[in-house]
Amino acid sequence: MKMIKKNIALATGLLLMGSTASFAQSLADAKKAIDAEQFQKATSMLKTLVANQPKEGDNYFNLGKVYLLTEDIDSARAAFTNGTTAAPKNALNFVGLGQADLIENNATNAKTNFDKALQLGAKNYQTYLAIGRAYLDQETPDYTSALPNLQKADELDSKDKDPETFLALADFYAQQRKNTEAYPMYLRALDINPNLYRANVQIGKMYKDAFAFPEAEAEIQKVVAADPNYGPAYRELAEAQMQWSFADPKNGPAKKAEALANMKKYLDLTDKSFDSRLRYAQFLVYAGDFATLESEVATLNAPDPKNPKTFVVARMRGYSAVENKKFDQGLKYMNELFARTQDTARIIGSDYLYLGKAQQNLGQDSLAFINISKAVKLDSTKVDELAAIGAKYYAAKNFAKSAQVYEKVAGANSKDPNIAMNYYYLGASHYFAYAYDVRDNKNPTKDALVKADTAFSK
Repeated sequence: MKMIKKNIALATGLLLMGSTASFAQSLADAKKAIDAEQFQKATSMLKTLVANQPKEGDNYFNLGKVYLLTEDIDSARAAFTNGTTAAPKNALNFVGLGQADLIENNATNAKTNFDKALQLGAKNYQTYLAIGRAYLDQETPDYTSALPNLQKADELDSKDKDPETFLALADFYAQQRKNTEAYPMYLRALDINPNLYRANVQIGKMYKDAFAFPEAEAEIQKVVAADPNYGPAYRELAEAQMQWSFADPKNGPAKKAEALANMKKYLDLTDKSFDSRLRYAQFLVYAGDFATLESEVATLNAPDPKNPKTFVVARMRGYSAVENKKFDQGLKYMNELFARTQDTARIIGSDYLYLGKAQQNLGQDSLAFINISKAVKLDSTKVDELAAIGAKYYAAKNFAKSAQVYEKVAGANSKDPNIAMNYYYLGASHYFAYAYDVRDNKNPTKDALVKADTAFSK
């Protein structure tokens, strides 16, 4: 479930102010909404700005960036292109087009657009900062290309007036787990603007990624105390507490409850757009709260039915139904998921697993075996689910079938902690399959006994 790793960093790149006081205030309000991850609200505000001030290029740039944050590349391109027409001397919309090119793996076009931007704004640190961010804010960041642009932005902003420069440099290091270099950069950003809560949240994230959960919680709680309405703090706090719950079984239930409560606060503080609700739903999967998930995804619909994220919603509907033992409904949802031929490349091991689990619980054991085998082939850590099918056949004394299943189980994951027991059941299945064939006068060869001995010797 991709989400949104880049959203945090991308939001920090919306940094450019307008020229008049009223324009700056309006754009500042829109950017504040973006930073708070209220993307629907920000989109509405920026569309109004574009309509009222059609010659201001920064309006188009920030609108396009919001679309990038919500992974609507086509709308982002349209906004940036309109910006280059409405304000041809504004460098930033060419940067935006270049960032869209990078997202679509077209580095050549991206460089062309970045070069156009530099022709217009080579003396402006914001141009280099935006280009650096564009390279950084990718699913696979291009750190080599990002750094010189961020350093040039720092050089041109010689009086260190803009904390966003240091925030970008800090993120550059933090994303590479270079915490020693990142931390002082976050502090420099906070020295310039103590109310730059994004920096505190990112420091907390840095602690979380280093598994320093108490420190992460303490850092993020500073933001909650300073501004109880800053939604991203609750999101990051929830994610830190959820990881903490997994790492500390003694306090796990309490931390998990705190995490779920804080993620709900995050949702309540956003505009409850499709994207923020989707993030909340994905967190419920991570938390294993399938009862709440089922209720949430039941009414989670994208404004555009063609939105590719509807695939993720369909997946979560299937998973939650199966986990809540509504197997008929789960099978229906999973079959609908696999029927989306346009999304075939997005199918993962867990999809086959949940399809197989639904089938298994509806007595469709042969189909369950096929699909759970596919799940294990894609992700060998799911081998225990396949072993459960073998155990079911073994208990039913269908030893030929259990041998077939355990053969796959034993060969799937040599590091499985249950590997010895799986070999035992493989050997026993072959042995009893032979014995029953002898009993039934089927004149079996001794191949099954050889296979049994081989399995027992493992």
